[in-house]
Amino acid sequence: MNGLDQLYRDILMDHYKYPRGKKKIENPDIINSGQNPLCGDSIELTARLAGDRIEDIGIETVGCAICTASASMLTETVKGMTLGEVEQLSGLVTKMLTGDDEQKDFDLGDLEALAGVKKFPVRVKCALLAWITLVEGIRAHQEGINPEAVTTE
Repeated sequence: MNGLDQLYRDILMDHYKYPRGKKKIENPDIINSGQNPLCGDSIELTARLAGDRIEDIGIETVGCAICTASASMLTETVKGMTLGEVEQLSGLVTKMLTGDDEQKDFDLGDLEALAGVKKFPVRVKCALLAWITLVEGIRAHQEGINPEAVTTE
């Protein structure tokens, strides 16, 4: 394993062992749950907005190391971003994990630690579950759908 691979592995394991954003937000504007039946991952996501920005976000996960680490990284990264910025970033993360090189012009910071997951196609959904859950929660919020009624699979 080269030095960069080891660094990425260390980042992922740190987020798995000590997940950030592991909480439920009171009076959230966005609520969504996501499940990955193939791996058994389950996510409950809540977020409070200040205008068009994510003021606070919490994700409670039950799942594998990749799912938990990705959700932890998401909570650190998107806090303070606009909803549009979050959707754009989610698209870049998705492209990175599905092998599209288009995102290489963007510095994704620690999120690049997730890039190695694309070597294991069956685990890509584990890494993307939090991102998909958040984006679908944002879209439901924008469409005025009752946040309690949204579930992602």
